[in-house]
Amino acid sequence: MTNVLNWFEHFHAHPEVSWKEFETTKTIADILTSWQVRHETFADVTGTIAEIGEGHDVIAVRADIDALWQQVDGTFQANHSCGHDANISMVLGALDELRHEHLPKRVRFIFQPAEEQGNGSLAMIRHGALKDVSQLYGIHLRPLEELQRGQYAAAIQHGAAFFLKGRINGDDAHGARPHQGQNALDVIFTIQQMLKSIYLSPFEPHSVKLTGVQAGSENLNIIPGNATFSIDVRAQQNKELLELRDRVETMLHQIAVLHGVTIDWEWQDFTPGALIGERSSRHAAEAISQRFGADALVDRIITSGSDDFHFYTVEQPGLDATMIGIGANLTPGLHHPQMTFDRDVLPEAAALLADTLRRAVHAT
Repeated sequence: MTNVLNWFEHFHAHPEVSWKEFETTKTIADILTSWQVRHETFADVTGTIAEIGEGHDVIAVRADIDALWQQVDGTFQANHSCGHDANISMVLGALDELRHEHLPKRVRFIFQPAEEQGNGSLAMIRHGALKDVSQLYGIHLRPLEELQRGQYAAAIQHGAAFFLKGRINGDDAHGARPHQGQNALDVIFTIQQMLKSIYLSPFEPHSVKLTGVQAGSENLNIIPGNATFSIDVRAQQNKELLELRDRVETMLHQIAVLHGVTIDWEWQDFTPGALIGERSSRHAAEAISQRFGADALVDRIITSGSDDFHFYTVEQPGLDATMIGIGANLTPGLHHPQMTFDRDVLPEAAALLADTLRRAVHAT
């Protein structure tokens, strides 16, 4: 499993953002070719799908391969603060271990692009990723507040998320004559205040907040009539997320009338909440307990984060799926530009994933 760390170092040093994972895809495909593992790449999207084993039934595992675009030490660049470089390496490690074994079922390895944009899974589904698949697994490092080093979760209960991009359309005005236009900043402040007045049951985790605003120019004496904004909406369950969506839309209609402007918006990157599979999470739990002991097992962690992994269960009802969480003393947190973790966890996590897939393949 020493190769796992070498792969990680390579992918970590060569991050690529969503839909542009060209060299990442090529590197993975080259590794698969060197192993003589059958695989397919695609003309229209990045990513690759590989298979080992024989038979009609398919057990699948997914690794997301894209990086974030963010500011690191004052410079905007691609950056693997999401941990997808680790995910690729762990899944490759499991594949490397299993490819030498006789497997009575096929195991499909989905190296998926564009998780960070929330739609890479749909592209893989269109390319047949779920054909004949009965169980699906994922794996992901978890921040320290969720799992410590030496802890492993059999399931990650991700929340659901929806993102809105909006535009306020009004008229600019001179700073000395504000009555001749509409101040888009007043509209933004009203949106901010009204978002804080949206309440659901406190027993259901949820949040809704502004995450971006652009308005005005270099001319300090012009009141901007136009602005763009973005809103991040999250809930633990899909039902509450859709209720929040409806509340936000009602609010925006009311604010437009109040300020005499028009507000246009569109919802983007809907990411559904997790549907945890009984069989897959049980196989993961048994593998964790056997390899690391019962004290290492955490049955399920609940997180407000989201992942497009859960589109697979939405698009194929009845699919039994779970994502395994790996404790690695990860700090300060996922998506932090300086995210770091105990890298020596990667080989043992790859072995755990191989154990889990092995259980799924040999289960009757």
